[in-house]
Amino acid sequence: MAPSKKPYTPKRRFNRNVVGKVVLKLRNAQGLTRDQIVARAQIAGWNISFYTLKRIENGEREVTDIELKKLARALRVPAATLLK
Repeated sequence: MAPSKKPYTPKRRFNRNVVGKVVLKLRNAQGLTRDQIVARAQIAGWNISFYTLKRIENGEREVTDIELKKLARALRVPAATLLK
């Protein structure tokens, strides 16, 4: 008998962006839920989901420059603030 192989499970990475922790900090400081930020981002033209925002805050998902601008708009801060 051949040895059984374990199914492949990708390793989760938590260092895919530098803005996630700042987004989480700003969101909490403003007393906003993820749903509220998602709604603001959707108004700004970015069709983001709750799960995507969660992954950004956890550092599991990259953020493009255009998404950075829309995320900053949703948080009502300058885009440069997210890069600190």
